[in-house]
Amino acid sequence: MCRQSVTPCLVKLPALAGLAGLPLTERLVRLPDPRRPRGVRHPFVSVLLIAACAVLAGARSYAAIGQWAAEAPQDTLTRLGARVATALAVRIPPSGATIRRVFSAACPGGLVDLLGTDPAGTDALAVDGKTARGSRRRAAPAAHLLAAMTRRGETVAQLRVPDKTNEIACFTRLLSPYDLAGVVVTADALHTQRGHVHFLHEKGARFLLVVKDNQPTLFKTLRSLPWKHVTARHADRDVGHGRRELRGVKALTVTGFGVDFPGVVQAARIMRFRTDATTGWLTRKTIYAVTDLASKEASPQRLGQLARSHWGIENQLHHARDRTFHEDDSKIRTRNLPRVMAGLRNHAISTLRRAGHRNIAAASATSPTGPTPGRSTSSACPDQQTHKITRLCNSPVRSRQAEFSTEADCSAPCRPPTGRCWC
Repeated sequence: MCRQSVTPCLVKLPALAGLAGLPLTERLVRLPDPRRPRGVRHPFVSVLLIAACAVLAGARSYAAIGQWAAEAPQDTLTRLGARVATALAVRIPPSGATIRRVFSAACPGGLVDLLGTDPAGTDALAVDGKTARGSRRRAAPAAHLLAAMTRRGETVAQLRVPDKTNEIACFTRLLSPYDLAGVVVTADALHTQRGHVHFLHEKGARFLLVVKDNQPTLFKTLRSLPWKHVTARHADRDVGHGRRELRGVKALTVTGFGVDFPGVVQAARIMRFRTDATTGWLTRKTIYAVTDLASKEASPQRLGQLARSHWGIENQLHHARDRTFHEDDSKIRTRNLPRVMAGLRNHAISTLRRAGHRNIAAASATSPTGPTPGRSTSSACPDQQTHKITRLCNSPVRSRQAEFSTEADCSAPCRPPTGRCWC
């Protein structure tokens, strides 16, 4: 049974153990091919790699993925292991309809997990959900997707929340396959649940959870703490996006204050004062949070950084999928296709973040009509010569992993009229 329990799949979920550090091609080989052996023309891994590269280059739909594949040069198709036809060894890419059928039948949970990042070695992991509004149908609600993201902006995993439930039921299933020893898991007030805390302690993880009115007794207790007499504090300022912001964090060890919540050692009060640079309008917001980190492990500055890293999932992941890939405007609705496309977008964002890009729209070179014709697989790679990007392929002739470190190593016809190589 797939971890994506909304639609049970008939293939076995691939094991994630031992996949850390493996190239993408080696990971995707673990995913079972859902097609019948008779009549198969295109290699399964090749179809997956073509789709991943097309989305990395800015494709927003399965039709755009098919267009990108049809216009890809032979060198690109060779690296991606496309089907060989005719005596001239011409590489034939799969059509858009074939790509759509393959992803409709593939295990959505297994594919998204294999495209994700291993959280080992990260210090913080943010968990939050997002609704793909364009996937709403007349008789079914839109797909709501719960994701986990590292502090570096790389997506670890994603699950679709079953209809008529909420994110609480998917929290443990989202994180259960991973080793979270020493990782601080941050989540919003919806996940401030006793069961979640017990689960995190069993996994060896730490937590920082926001507290709001959904836990009225705990919220009232935190508000009544003697915050005026707290001396452990930190403040920082930030200017940008047309506003000036002042953030103040106070931390208090709550042992002996009667805070009835398992594992809580410290409580934090975060106050944000935001001034609009144009109108001068001042807004204030107060947020309370609880954590099992002691004062020696997490100072007020550290707690403020963890809180900001959690809010970063909105900007680094959800906002990028909305603005760069126009996810809310996408009309992909059928079967598992909405969550699979969201997984491909997460992988593209993670790859670009890992390469050092901050502007996902500029890095993926997204255009209003989809991928630019004639662009190679490396069109979304950084243009700095100092970056070394590993390109993965599934070619029977060449190695599965080819590395290029400079612009001179590129032989694909990918030079635009401006003269700058996209590789």
